Amino acid sequence: MAPSQAATGRFGGESLIIAPQWIGDAVMTEPLLRRLAARGERITVAAVPWVAPVYRAMPQVAEVLVLPFARGGVQWAARRAYAAGLRGRFNRAYVCPNSLKSALIPFWAGIPARVGYSGELRFGLLNRRLPNPPQNSRPPMVAFYSALSGETGVDHDRPALQVAPGAIAAVLAPRGLQAQGFYAVAPGAEYGPAKRWPAAHFAAMAAGLEQPVLLLGSAKDDAVCTEIAEAVNALRPGHCVNLAGRTSLDEAVSLIAAAQAMVSNDSGLMHVAAAFGVPQVAIFGSSSPLHTPPLSPAATVLWLKNDPAYQPPLDCAPCFKRECPLGHTRCLNDITPDKVLSVL
Repeated sequence: MAPSQAATGRFGGESLIIAPQWIGDAVMTEPLLRRLAARGERITVAAVPWVAPVYRAMPQVAEVLVLPFARGGVQWAARRAYAAGLRGRFNRAYVCPNSLKSALIPFWAGIPARVGYSGELRFGLLNRRLPNPPQNSRPPMVAFYSALSGETGVDHDRPALQVAPGAIAAVLAPRGLQAQGFYAVAPGAEYGPAKRWPAAHFAAMAAGLEQPVLLLGSAKDDAVCTEIAEAVNALRPGHCVNLAGRTSLDEAVSLIAAAQAMVSNDSGLMHVAAAFGVPQVAIFGSSSPLHTPPLSPAATVLWLKNDPAYQPPLDCAPCFKRECPLGHTRCLNDITPDKVLSVL
């Protein structure tokens, strides 16, 4: 049965968003959600636990459903049972990821209009499919997601997040901090070491900052953050605090929103800072800011690939590898702490 015009997503009603599984990608969906809310759709987002806090910082989201599935695997029975509990609630669904499993819940929930990109074996699961552009010619991620709205003029949207003042006060007061009274630094990058500025560079930069430094990240980043904090505090006792794995993502989001400035690799937290308009320095190595830049006028990108003064030129960049295939990682090692400090 073809969905009615009212169920296609143009005249209000209830809409379910199946969210991406990466923090940065979740931030990039905000302009899509803003467009849907502006035309009267009530937005519910179904998200995995580690990106759900990003959607709680989007005021246009009415409800966030935290998906209970473990990482990996389709988990057919669990998804079918979860979908049964959503039957009759939604007029339409927008499926942001390209995977088969991400389209199963809207299909099993009987949602009339199911919108997404053509992906792995999804012909029957989605009834409004956009052609999936090849990886080498894919548009910027904001435009990629915003195109699911069916509207034009999506190329220049910029994500924006908001956190209530009370939430910010709740994370600052116990730590004796004031808004804009500290720097946030995120030394991690989930993809691999070819996206991570060296720990020694982070430490030298942090030691040169006037305000205290908070190191943010997941538990996976604890070792590198401990290394950085110990090096900084040996020079300036108490100047650097390692919070990697010691805060929830909700708390980290609030700390970033309140920071004087942010320094990070190309990571999900980089996109969070950009969406708050926090002044930031974003350090790129193996990846490219031409595809996933921090979308903020307050952001400065450091990427030696496009620096004409850097010699010899980085003909190998961007390689998009987890580790440097040539073994030198010049793209990151040769960005000096003094360069970052001069920008800040």
